[in-house]
Amino acid sequence: MKRYLILEDGSSFPGEGIGASIISTGELAIQTANFGYQEALTDPTNAGKILVFTSPMIGNNGINAIDYESIDPVVKGIIANDIALNISDSENFEDLSSFLKEKNIPAIFKVDTRALVHRLMEEGTIKASIMDTNDEHAFDQIKALVLPKNKSATVSTKNAYASPNVGRTVAVLDLGLKHSMLRALSLRKVNTTVLSYSASPIDIENLRPEGIIISNGPGKPEEVINQLTPVLDHFYGKYPILGIGLGFLTLSDYLGFELVQLPQEFDGINYPVIEQNSNAIWQTAMNIDQLVLPDSVKMNMNREYFDLHSELMAGFWNSKDKLIATAFNPEGAPGTNDADEIFDYFLQMMG
Repeated sequence: MKRYLILEDGSSFPGEGIGASIISTGELAIQTANFGYQEALTDPTNAGKILVFTSPMIGNNGINAIDYESIDPVVKGIIANDIALNISDSENFEDLSSFLKEKNIPAIFKVDTRALVHRLMEEGTIKASIMDTNDEHAFDQIKALVLPKNKSATVSTKNAYASPNVGRTVAVLDLGLKHSMLRALSLRKVNTTVLSYSASPIDIENLRPEGIIISNGPGKPEEVINQLTPVLDHFYGKYPILGIGLGFLTLSDYLGFELVQLPQEFDGINYPVIEQNSNAIWQTAMNIDQLVLPDSVKMNMNREYFDLHSELMAGFWNSKDKLIATAFNPEGAPGTNDADEIFDYFLQMMG
């Protein structure tokens, strides 16, 4: 079935429809990873996005029970050059096409993704729809549609839940966390409780945590800073705090650092980051559209991390204030776990 990806600038890209046959609108995001499509589809940070995969083909390995980053995907669609209709890995239980149909997610393949990515690199973040037609009425619909804000509110847990273990006790404020982060903590025997990002300081205090994590998630820091400010006012400097992704941006905003909008959102696994003191370079996974202007950081940091592409700050560590924040996902998933020692640094801050 022929379908169209229609951009709000008036351009359209034809292809073959697969998955759900619904009309869907979202923000286009370039996904540069050559593997890990299941993790990308189920990552809550991708809520509301239509993912454009640069890999020549996705779907070869089907869908398995292990690589979910959330229970249900919240992407608005996927665009690909090619999607495998048959599974090459017999251990996986479902092909991608069936998964998309089951989860009510539309997709288009046989799309000229090179031309599409080139346009997105010029335009930046842009709204688009997956539709059956590409007439003037379709363009008018896209322009008139206002996408929802504060996506973290849609993906954050409504009820607190525990991931028990025998080690340190940590409270995680959920802006849209990935399951792989909980796995990384579990490997370190961390006794974790996950709460909504709107939890009060008293809710957190009652858990008697030894540290607090503000997770990754979709959206902008200004959409969540009002809910998190009372928590930061109460706990900052008293307990170790780790911010990841949107958590990094929110902490940076709270501290008064200047955030710089990236020309194109980072959404992939191949972003090199250098640590200032050691000159160690990590290959990292990021899903973020802003980083920190280094000159705006007036605090003395033990360590600072910089994105080699933009030379903007992608992380910092201040032991005096018991603070670590990274734009990148330390656990990868997908991608390397070069940076997963960030979790160890966080635990060491607890003494």
